[in-house]
Amino acid sequence: MSGQAASYYDQNQGFDPRGQPINNYGNGYNQPNVNYQQNGNYQPPVAEAKPPPYPDNAAPPPQYQTFDQAFKIDKPKYNDIWAGLLLIAVFLGYVAVSGLTIHSYATNKGFSGGGIYDSGNDFSLNTNTLVLFVFVLVVALVLSWAYFMGARYFTKTFIWVTGILNIVFAFATGIYYIARKQYGGGIVFLLFGVFAVICFISWIPRIPFTAFMLQTTMDVARGYGNVFLVSALGGIVTVAFAAWFSVTLVSIYVTYEPDSTGTNPACSNGGCSRAKVIGLVVYVTFAMYWFSEWVKNTVHTTIAGVYGSWYFWSKSAGGMPKGATRGAFRRATTYSFGSISFGSLIIAIIQMMRQACSVAQRQEAAQGNIVGSIFVWVLGCFISLLDWLVTLFNRYAFCHIALYGKAYIPAAKDTWKMVRDRGIDALIQDCLIGPVLTMGSTFVAYVCALLAYLYLQFTKPAYNSDGDFTAVIMAFAFLIGLQVCQVFMTPIGSGVETIFVAMGWDPQVMINDHPEIYYKLVELYPRVQQAIHA
Repeated sequence: MSGQAASYYDQNQGFDPRGQPINNYGNGYNQPNVNYQQNGNYQPPVAEAKPPPYPDNAAPPPQYQTFDQAFKIDKPKYNDIWAGLLLIAVFLGYVAVSGLTIHSYATNKGFSGGGIYDSGNDFSLNTNTLVLFVFVLVVALVLSWAYFMGARYFTKTFIWVTGILNIVFAFATGIYYIARKQYGGGIVFLLFGVFAVICFISWIPRIPFTAFMLQTTMDVARGYGNVFLVSALGGIVTVAFAAWFSVTLVSIYVTYEPDSTGTNPACSNGGCSRAKVIGLVVYVTFAMYWFSEWVKNTVHTTIAGVYGSWYFWSKSAGGMPKGATRGAFRRATTYSFGSISFGSLIIAIIQMMRQACSVAQRQEAAQGNIVGSIFVWVLGCFISLLDWLVTLFNRYAFCHIALYGKAYIPAAKDTWKMVRDRGIDALIQDCLIGPVLTMGSTFVAYVCALLAYLYLQFTKPAYNSDGDFTAVIMAFAFLIGLQVCQVFMTPIGSGVETIFVAMGWDPQVMINDHPEIYYKLVELYPRVQQAIHA
């Protein structure tokens, strides 16, 4: 049984991933030897000899075991194949649409211009818009990397700055919109600012606990695996795909947007229609969401494998699995490719709904319809809440998939049942890492959207003389900024989430192998004793 990854709820397995026996006390949980908090006073456990890391009848793993040896998976190794094949098909369709439209754009490039002001296209997106998206990508990349480095080097300050920046930016944007007589958007942002203030005040008592968890993940990242490299590579891939998406989006408008005067050379042979533009834009946007979510979740699953290796194996006789980062990435892109595609598909659908609300809200605000703008904003908030819940559910399921290689639905059920029964959900709710990273990514996205708005105001492209494209362009700028920053920040949240899930699977490992972390957690968050042993 040594080194075999046993599912937490597998009744036929009596061992955790390290091969340690699980002591079942009527509920299948490992029961740590700790003294619980009595009358509000923490009592550390009585010192005792540390038990051997392996059962007497099991040989320890080889000194240089691999990730696959440390976390063996049972057949079938490939799961949710249909989702993986569907993602590939959608991506190939995206490639076809992109290739055809970019070729048409290049053929008629003189009509769309070569810079900001020289376009003869006065009815649809053109090279002016493409330059805008280049600026947006640069801003998203710089801010996302700066935000990631802030989390790496300044932990507690990072949390405070995130909350304050969101509040200031929300109120400043709302005041700016009102000054520009965009009353609908202004009121929405002011409401967002009030909501941000309420959330931030509720954060303050939980900041020390969150800062410690953030610092712990950063310490592990510096000492084990290539966490920062994976984050950088994931961010670069996302930026490259976002650039490709930007060119494709502009090319669709240039190729198929009908012109009443008949001056669009791409429409000389017919085939242009507003319906075709809408259909293709929806398709490539969905493909962009799905692929970028797959990239983000692949990064998350890879990092979860590294943190899982650290938790279960770093203090064992065999040590960390050799090439844990490579092994986790190989599993995420082969055996678990379909399962990651499945979970990413669900998020992509919800985010498409949120994107539609974002466009509708900005259009209502631009038309001065305050009631409609607020209604759509409230609807968008509910969809954002659904997005948050499903994303949270997904990310903990992917931690299970990273180590056990199960199919998406069984992994989600097992993990969520363990999280709830163990009481880990209390830690999840009180840890601010998720909200902080979400708020930080949203801040970057709003900066990108504001940049798009200011760019359109200053360059005044002819196609947007009546403001019809403002909402659409701002929405896509927001999307690009959000996705880029989320991928960069994924490894930070992955570390905290994997530690929580691993504590639920076997808290005795935390107490025996990482006592300095466990006792500091108890000091900052006494409920952790009851939470992981409930």
